[in-house]
Amino acid sequence: MFLARIKQRPILAVNKIVWTLLCAVPLFSQAQKPVSVSQRDELKVLPAGAVKIGGHVGEKIDQCINNRILVQTTNDLIELFQKKTLDPGGYRGEFIGKWATAAALSYRYQPSSLLAAKMSGAMNDLINSNASGYITTYKTADELKVWDIWIQKYVLLGLLAQYDATGNEQYLQAAKRTTDYLLNLTGPGKLSLEEYGPPFHKGGVNYSILEPMALLYERTGEKKYLDYAEYIVASWSKPSKYTPAGVRLIENAEAGLPLVDYEVKHAYTLMSDFEGLCELYRVTGKKRYLDASVKLAKAIKKYELTIVGTVSNHEMWYNGAWAQTEIQERPNETCATATWMKLCFQLLRLTGDSKWADEMETSLYNGLLGAMMPQGEWWSYDSPLYGERTPSRVQGNNLSCCVSSGPRALLLTPEWAAMQSGNGALVFNFYGADTTTYTTKSGQQITVLQKTDYPAGNEIRFTIQSASPSTFPLQLRIPEWSKQTVLKVNGVVVSVKAGTYTTLQRTWKNGDEVTLQLDMRGRIVHAPGSFQQAVVRGPVVLALDSRLVPEQDSAIWLLGDPHVYQEFPGQPKYKYILPNKDFASQTEDVYIDLKPVTAQDKNIWLAFEVSFVVRPVFHIHSEKKIVLCDFSSAGNQWSETNLYRTWLPQPLYMNNMYARNTWKFSLYAAKVRPTVPKYIQVAMNEKNKINSSK
Repeated sequence: MFLARIKQRPILAVNKIVWTLLCAVPLFSQAQKPVSVSQRDELKVLPAGAVKIGGHVGEKIDQCINNRILVQTTNDLIELFQKKTLDPGGYRGEFIGKWATAAALSYRYQPSSLLAAKMSGAMNDLINSNASGYITTYKTADELKVWDIWIQKYVLLGLLAQYDATGNEQYLQAAKRTTDYLLNLTGPGKLSLEEYGPPFHKGGVNYSILEPMALLYERTGEKKYLDYAEYIVASWSKPSKYTPAGVRLIENAEAGLPLVDYEVKHAYTLMSDFEGLCELYRVTGKKRYLDASVKLAKAIKKYELTIVGTVSNHEMWYNGAWAQTEIQERPNETCATATWMKLCFQLLRLTGDSKWADEMETSLYNGLLGAMMPQGEWWSYDSPLYGERTPSRVQGNNLSCCVSSGPRALLLTPEWAAMQSGNGALVFNFYGADTTTYTTKSGQQITVLQKTDYPAGNEIRFTIQSASPSTFPLQLRIPEWSKQTVLKVNGVVVSVKAGTYTTLQRTWKNGDEVTLQLDMRGRIVHAPGSFQQAVVRGPVVLALDSRLVPEQDSAIWLLGDPHVYQEFPGQPKYKYILPNKDFASQTEDVYIDLKPVTAQDKNIWLAFEVSFVVRPVFHIHSEKKIVLCDFSSAGNQWSETNLYRTWLPQPLYMNNMYARNTWKFSLYAAKVRPTVPKYIQVAMNEKNKINSSK
């Protein structure tokens, strides 16, 4: 069947000629009628520019915009569409759509004439790359094959993000033209959508065009896009060439199956499919779609999510929650981390459940920022829990999939940092040195300032700025891990519950203060599938780093609280600690004392002195103080000699605690360790020269 359809490509060529003539008809004669879907969102995104993020994360966002988004050479990405040079099977056409999405988020957060000009030039060149209106990197004879529809997904997401950010109607019309061309060829009674993607993905790759299809319906109100979206979801439960019973994504999610049991085993692809299902729920209100998406995310958390908020090995599901303590060849793809965070963002908006903000915070501070180079100019393909950090190789056209994916997740932070609930509450999900401007339901504008060094410190102080008293609810996220939380409004204590939002309903006056103190005690976390432990403080996972702790002849155990030394009567020099629950495999957390220290390396953000016990003889035990740093800083020299590890066997033999040369098996057949591309190095050298001369 598939080969027979490929032989019919001359028919598609005729269709393309007809389509080119149709595209010559003026497209602006009928006004768009967007569909109102906001009532389905429990939490809504604030207007562009409402949130300004400071502190550590704010600095990282600025670096990402200035050193990645603005430095990217977009001509290299668009050339693929202009010259149709991509071999059948190539996926690099996705790069421009990912860049355009990240650029649109950058523009919403921090608009500038420089960014506006760069976006406009890139989008105009992209739109004009094909006279037929079908924006593709493939020649006509190869259209729809392998990754073509996947590429279309990203082209559409980029165009729609740019339309939302700028209001430029040309971008919406271009998205419609390329989608209509696809609808002219595929769908009920036409070519089968799933049979034209990579066979080993069993349709999952092409199904992911569901998200932009639902978004197009939202923005135009044209039912053909909704019908096609529903056709995609219906296809999941129907037999295909690759799956006799269909991929059955909704049914599998409803059953709570482990992810390795799904037909679609590519982590990032499956989550993309469910991002689309969330968007389709937003336009239809069919609760089954939302319920299935929530159950899928819960299954990911149960079976696949690592301690640093990442998923995948070799880009696939692999029972990661249990396998994460073992060395993996290509673990924690940045594309998968970004897509997990984007799925959580969808669920946060649709459910209003703070657990999804908890998950995004964990991923942000650990797996995501750990994958970004210290100045934001480049990203890693994978982010191992121990070994070394390696820049992503260039996959082509001066970019790679993960380098273009990471910024989309980081630049999403201002979108979920502060939001609005259906009852008009201002909802804080992210704590940092932020400034939030908000218009209440009564139309009064207020500003909320956050003063904090969280998560280095434990206190966040909110100050209300308002020209006159204003009545509205304020909601604060209390993380699930914060078991001892103190919340005060103008000095008066308010009760809270971990894992929920606390609502403060009152008439706020200028200068009112809210103080939130979170539980930043160190926690010893037990690995689900191994007798290993890790140390976590708030949302931040700590790790050993070879700059701070060299290998040595010693075996150590984490020393949790409480612990009591036993002594031999009359022999005080002999003391020991009997194995207690801190040495046993437990599901409950054990707390551990952490002492903040300043690391000698200025690129290390957070560092803490941690107590371990050395037990060379059963009756002679002693404490050993070792410095751990935050996971995102661990290994951030990005060299073969700067090694790190997260999970700690009990005991940990320190003479071989770091894995070496991990880049060699994460990049099969590579003879040279990847480096940042030359054009990035040149741009960063120029920037650093300018900064040093100031």
